[in-house]
Amino acid sequence: MKATGTATLAGVLVALLAFAYAEFTLPAQPLISHYVLVPGGLLPVVIGMLALATACLSLAYGLAISDPGPTAAARVLLLAAAGGLMLSAVFPTDASVIKSMSGEIHRWAAAVVFTTLPVAGWSLARGRARLPRWNAVKALSVTSALALGVYLAAHPASFTSPWIGGESYYGLLERALVLAEIGLIAAMTLAFRQRQVTAVPLAGTGADAPARDERLAA
Repeated sequence: MKATGTATLAGVLVALLAFAYAEFTLPAQPLISHYVLVPGGLLPVVIGMLALATACLSLAYGLAISDPGPTAAARVLLLAAAGGLMLSAVFPTDASVIKSMSGEIHRWAAAVVFTTLPVAGWSLARGRARLPRWNAVKALSVTSALALGVYLAAHPASFTSPWIGGESYYGLLERALVLAEIGLIAAMTLAFRQRQVTAVPLAGTGADAPARDERLAA
């Protein structure tokens, strides 16, 4: 898990840098994906999405090696998120109203990413010991899910948006959601890396026994 964990965290860092570059050097856009529509915006957005897809794939591979049985559901969800990120990178969104096939694919691919990552995090942390690293994964999973719900309610395409004045701040909600999910990928990776370092076999069960802290169900 150490090598794949390093690759996952590297993907997270590249994604953060790419999105930060778009945010601080390009003209302000309502949503992160809209930066592809301005000069110089395509490359950082595509790099950021592909870096996150790589991080999801690397994390899934690391989980398959280190803990294949209990992490099966999380791995499937991470692979779905990686696929959604790759589709989002290949098929850009439209400027305002979705009116092209590319825009539709982008919208639904992004929906897959936003919904699968919180579920993957919760699935991975559920039933594990109440340790800070797993509590962080659970907290970020819940935060991501709540941010997604509020973002969907505030989005101009939602019938609830006019009631809550969502058009004025839905872009901030999307950025908060993206940051929460990037943090969730990092938290899942760090939790398993720490698990590998601190694993203590149960007495009399051999070196391959599960770590003591992983056997303490929440």
